[in-house]
Amino acid sequence: MKKRKNHLFWRKLDNSAKIFPMSTGKKYSTVFRLSIVLKENIQPDILKEAVISSLEKYNIYKVKLKAGLFWYYLEENSKEPIIEEEIDYPCKYINPKKNNDYLFKVTYFKNKINIDIFHALTDGNGGIIFFKEIIYTYLEKCLPNELNLDNRIIKKIEYDVEDSYVKNYNKKISSNSPNNRAYELRGRKLKLGAISVIHEIIDIQSLKIECEKYNATITQYLTAVLIYSIYNENYKKTKPIKVCIPVNLKKYFPSKTMSNFFSYIMIVANSKEQNLDCFDTIISLVKNEFKNKLADEEILKTMSANVKLGNHILIKLIPLFLKNIIVRLSYLEIRKHSTITYSNIGRVGIIGDYQNYIDYFLMLISPDSVEKIKCSSCTFGNKIVYTFTSILNNNKIEKSFYEFLKNKGIDVKVESNGVLDDISTENIV
Repeated sequence: MKKRKNHLFWRKLDNSAKIFPMSTGKKYSTVFRLSIVLKENIQPDILKEAVISSLEKYNIYKVKLKAGLFWYYLEENSKEPIIEEEIDYPCKYINPKKNNDYLFKVTYFKNKINIDIFHALTDGNGGIIFFKEIIYTYLEKCLPNELNLDNRIIKKIEYDVEDSYVKNYNKKISSNSPNNRAYELRGRKLKLGAISVIHEIIDIQSLKIECEKYNATITQYLTAVLIYSIYNENYKKTKPIKVCIPVNLKKYFPSKTMSNFFSYIMIVANSKEQNLDCFDTIISLVKNEFKNKLADEEILKTMSANVKLGNHILIKLIPLFLKNIIVRLSYLEIRKHSTITYSNIGRVGIIGDYQNYIDYFLMLISPDSVEKIKCSSCTFGNKIVYTFTSILNNNKIEKSFYEFLKNKGIDVKVESNGVLDDISTENIV
């Protein structure tokens, strides 16, 4: 962070974050949600204390978005965060004027705590670190005799807000070949602003048994099930089904940044080239796509191409008001290169006795007018929760996904926000 003459801290947005303020709006919020389901109802006053305390520890999130001449930037926010009961759909556009200028919003409902985060602030990896601090602090304040700071290994927090994209990209590397349009999910939409949420709570052990039969990872297996579900319920054989898979770049490059540092791979299934009626064929092609596209050189190509575009001298010199127009138009076209997104943030690690007060975690991603369904998952204990967020007025793909897992003998239960008919009435919570 740097200081301005008014003594407030400020910092540049990272390479990915630059795009989000210019492309976001009520129809495309670029907000993701992390949630925790506890075993006791939430105490709002204590939750607010926990958020304020966590912000002091991770003050990089105590910021507001400001517009400069050429780019947006982040500046210190001296206001208190607003903590409210959840009354709206998840992953909605965060209006800074109604949120004390913060780029995240904490809400609660019964025994659940949510944090909605504007992607310009951080990615899922950074978000989960901050969210876990809130949870630890909240539980310690609720249970001072059972849990306290001594239960945690106290270490100096080592993080920074460097732009790890600029630090690690290769300006000489050639970019990947141009992308073509993907098959787009179609159907009648929900009313404007409504989002259907369906959580499929999967037993991790029974899922692993099925994955081992195909020598596949959990992400590969669930990606294949998603493609199979799209093909069987919604697919018109025109363009390829493309699943966008976000990738944590910290697994490939040295970085301690709490800013965005992710890329993506595109898993492509084309009925003109493969027999998508057969699940064995789909999982084979998915495994092959993962192997090829997660190669170090391919990851570097994708990341470097995006950084070079943002650093182009002509892009830098375009005034912000013109960038806003150009990016909104171009980003709408770019999003047509994928059918659906599936983000798996993996296992959420919680230490020791704190686990006893937690049921499970959730992750949700905001759908939009192009990617009308988005998928996400996270694991805690013996549960992996696979979540569909959708603006379509049917749950055919979600139901097909559920039935496929059930037919394989995998234990699955369903929760939803009730916007659409239940997938499985006997399992709905």
